[in-house]
Amino acid sequence: MTITAMPVSCVARINGVPLHSPDEALSMDSLRQRACTELLRQAAQAAWQLAADDVPSGDGVTSEAASGAIEALLEREVTPPEPSEEACRRHHAAHQAAYRTGERARVRHILFAVTPGVDVVALRKRAEPIFLDVRCHDGQSSERFAKAAREWSNCPSGAEGGELGWLGTADCAPEFAREIFGHAEVGVLPRLVHSRFGLHIVEVLERDPGVAQPFESVQGAVAMSLRQKTFVTALRQYLALLAGQACMEGVDLEAADSPLVQ
Repeated sequence: MTITAMPVSCVARINGVPLHSPDEALSMDSLRQRACTELLRQAAQAAWQLAADDVPSGDGVTSEAASGAIEALLEREVTPPEPSEEACRRHHAAHQAAYRTGERARVRHILFAVTPGVDVVALRKRAEPIFLDVRCHDGQSSERFAKAAREWSNCPSGAEGGELGWLGTADCAPEFAREIFGHAEVGVLPRLVHSRFGLHIVEVLERDPGVAQPFESVQGAVAMSLRQKTFVTALRQYLALLAGQACMEGVDLEAADSPLVQ
């Protein structure tokens, strides 16, 4: 894989195909997402599953034909093994908290919203000192968190001191729920929580652990979870293979935590 370092103002490309316009500022995650999608679009063309004259959009949105071709390509090329019952039972035994039903948490938060064109690095720099302040005073002053929420939060709940009330997993964005549920932590979480809405300082005030479910009741959900994990691993390997064969300018997929494919 050839990776060419280039100024931020230049255009990132995959095999010469631009991923954005010269005046478009993208976060690194968004750039990697577009790179992954373009790698798969070009692979579908090379496999004769997509017409050679399919035109890349340049805005990260593929054509309907390209989306269908990529889906067919992944179905053919990324085929992780089906998890065995033994593997499912081991996973369930090690992650029983994740398969409780009725788990709830009483939560409040301070949201630093990500909006179009926002500088995410600057947003994090604004959030971190506030996070450290409420984290260091966790348990000492409930009003401190509420005051910070009223002053800084971009969520309407800020007017109520950040209170979100009792939440279940279905009440939250999945990436937010993963940070809240299936854990025993109470108090300000020791990390900024990332979601599609932005960065959150989160405090869990109370927990209701719900009811543990036997393996037989959740076997399908356990198998689906393991299937997803193995698919992500296989997809990462396939993308690494495609990246290794491509000329990539201005983007490095090796630094990504996970494959980002729309």
